[in-house]
Amino acid sequence: MPVWMRRRRAPMDSAAFTIFRNLWGIEAAIGWMPLSGQYLVWLVAMILAIMLPVMLGVALAVYFDRKIWAAMQMRRGPNVVGPFGLFQTFADAAKLFLKETIIPSGANKGLFLLAPMITFVLAMISWAVIPFGDGVVLADINVGILYLFAISSLGVYGIIFSGWASNSKYPFLGALRSAAQMISYEVSIGFVIICVLMFVGSLNLSDIVEAQKGMWFIGFAAHPLLFPMFIVFMISALAETNRPPFDLPEAEAELVAGYQVEYSSMAFALFFLGEYANILLMCALATTLFFGGWLPPINLEFLYVVPGFFWFMLKLCFFFFVFAWVKASVPRYRYDQLMRLGWKVFLPLSLLSVFVVAAYLVLLDKAPV
Repeated sequence: MPVWMRRRRAPMDSAAFTIFRNLWGIEAAIGWMPLSGQYLVWLVAMILAIMLPVMLGVALAVYFDRKIWAAMQMRRGPNVVGPFGLFQTFADAAKLFLKETIIPSGANKGLFLLAPMITFVLAMISWAVIPFGDGVVLADINVGILYLFAISSLGVYGIIFSGWASNSKYPFLGALRSAAQMISYEVSIGFVIICVLMFVGSLNLSDIVEAQKGMWFIGFAAHPLLFPMFIVFMISALAETNRPPFDLPEAEAELVAGYQVEYSSMAFALFFLGEYANILLMCALATTLFFGGWLPPINLEFLYVVPGFFWFMLKLCFFFFVFAWVKASVPRYRYDQLMRLGWKVFLPLSLLSVFVVAAYLVLLDKAPV
């Protein structure tokens, strides 16, 4: 039986379940419930334990994004609201929450309001299969990579709905740009991930991390065949999340913010939260696929004393710094350059890499069974 089809341990036996079961004395409080009711409470607790830190991480990501840009441009950045300006993001969120949601008169009201909800919800549920540590994952499923592929392919619907439902040419053009861009670079990301999967022989993200144990310094990114694919993945991740220099869907000079130009208040905030959650997700994926996830950067015994969650977050923050660094230093591409890079450079390169990696594994008799 293929590795990815083998049955893994039940969620109730996972390390994450054990951790959340003992939090705040919750087990004693619900001990009178039947087993099914207890499992539902555990599941809700685990979901909240992931969603709330992700939401807090998004707020901090916005803050540090602005601070990094300011430092590179010799400015101060947020420094008034709260100590060191830490509460600036929360003040902006409160302002958006208190604003009125304005819906254009010619818009399709249902789809107009549904679009930001789709974007936000899909960005949140993608984190269900991300392993933060050994066993610390909400859904340790065998097909975690396929789950992420499915969620990312649905993400384009929120953008298309927002552009079409606004009944305005600028959001519509921005939505078309964004959809074409996301589809173009999803193909390259897919081939890059296939190269990693062939080395591991499993679609489970925890297995991918475990396969990098003992590799020198940075895991799969150190392999000569996978390092070029790591570079392709990082650049494609920038394009997939509409980050500079690939922020053409939101080009202010041409489309005045693109597909979200008609949105205000919490509808706009949901797009904003979804976008930054996706950026952090791409950083987490790069950490998991290429940099060893929760494993320490060097395979030394004393480094394993440090909790794996710390190493995971340290690597994630490094990749987020790279994202912010690129935004502050690289000028925006033209749209024809963007599409040419995706279809004429990355697609042939990633497809060729699939054949090269497959041939390498077969010739050295390292192909997974």
